[in-house]
Amino acid sequence: MPGRRRAREFAVQALYAVDIGGVTGANALSGLWAGRLDDTDKVEDPIGHEEMEFAQELVRGVTENREALDQRIEAASLNWRLPRMPAVDRNILRLGAHELISRPDIPASVSINEAIEVAKRFGGAESRAFVNGILDRIAADTGRGGRRPRRS
Repeated sequence: MPGRRRAREFAVQALYAVDIGGVTGANALSGLWAGRLDDTDKVEDPIGHEEMEFAQELVRGVTENREALDQRIEAASLNWRLPRMPAVDRNILRLGAHELISRPDIPASVSINEAIEVAKRFGGAESRAFVNGILDRIAADTGRGGRRPRRS
């Protein structure tokens, strides 16, 4: 699995813990990484430094801008309020929206495709299409692509 995808997966798990469990993003990530140690203190599938930095950056960006991201997601979703969305999907959307809005160095298609892959792994049967549709609207609304024209 590519390093950045795994970093995104760590970020989504941490964001889920922040959303549901009320922990800080840094504590959630630390717990995830510590949980990868087995009984003999050998690291299973070691986490690379770049993966850790990217995951930390994503979690920090989402948590610092959560209110604005949530507003953007609600504006792009049709008939869905954020509290009604499955928690996993909600946090994948936050992560994807953050990348689309704050990371112009990452192509929009990459951010959307990576969010879809994370949704396949962690979400429900409809998560992939749901995440794709909303992130596609956000990409269009921000002028970063998407399959529909920007709203005026």
